Amino acid sequence: MSGPTLSSDWKDFPVEGQSTAPRTGPFPFRPFLETVWKHRTDRAAELVVSTTEDSAVALAVSGDSIEFAGEADLTDYHAPVGEDSADVLAKALSVHRDHAFRFDSLPIEATAGVLVALNNLEAPFTKTEHAGTAVLDLPETFDEWLMGIGKKERHEVRRKRRRFEAEFGPVSIVPGNSEAFATFCSMHRTSEGEKGSFMTDSMEQYFSDLVANTGAVVHALVCNDRTLATAFGWETEDGYYFYNSAFDPSAAFASPGVVLFSSMIEAEITRGAKVFDFLKGDERYKFRHGAEARPLFAIEGRIP
Repeated sequence: MSGPTLSSDWKDFPVEGQSTAPRTGPFPFRPFLETVWKHRTDRAAELVVSTTEDSAVALAVSGDSIEFAGEADLTDYHAPVGEDSADVLAKALSVHRDHAFRFDSLPIEATAGVLVALNNLEAPFTKTEHAGTAVLDLPETFDEWLMGIGKKERHEVRRKRRRFEAEFGPVSIVPGNSEAFATFCSMHRTSEGEKGSFMTDSMEQYFSDLVANTGAVVHALVCNDRTLATAFGWETEDGYYFYNSAFDPSAAFASPGVVLFSSMIEAEITRGAKVFDFLKGDERYKFRHGAEARPLFAIEGRIP
């Protein structure tokens, strides 16, 4: 078998395959990474794609620094693709001697190939836990989920759902369309505080490209034909990856966040999903909904 091939073109990176870490959603693959690359802040960064027949890694080289392609604040999981991940990474790094590297957002399973590559290059490194995601393993039924979150939280979920429906009508979750996406953006712009300035024109284009290129879906929380909250994320065969949300400010008094997430969890259980991934961040609401922390690691050092 021939060795890894280097290029600077996304067409050589796989659209799908086997990530070196389980349940990492869309993040390790070309549609997502290429979309983030298109919207990168460091326009001078050089793309380095290293591939074999079924393995790949994409690096961003800027000056004498190397990172995985996919900026950390947009990419919740980094994981090389394929069984030859150590070989493709070592090949890419071997042509960038005396460069510093930092590989972030790695689940523990994805660190193994990275460490093999660095050891093969005799590159010193440190590995530290630097962030985490919050992952909820879904039971077979919504009632089982309610029982699992404890009496206090179960009471709050039910109480807030009743209050919300008494105010606005019966709740339903509707997979969205272009109108739902427009509502999602509009809700962001009418939010109070920092969230109200998040959805700039460039950020809207980024989210639009995620819908067009990666299969991201906007789910709408609908009451009496009125959308009161939206969730932006990805549905895979066995999971849901929550990336962002927004709600109608006029519904803020009625706990739309709690209602949105409990309703989304119910919808994903009904769909047959096995995991609901809240992705990066240690916000308390994620763990009140039953999620468990999944640590992420950063590996950094310098190629000799």
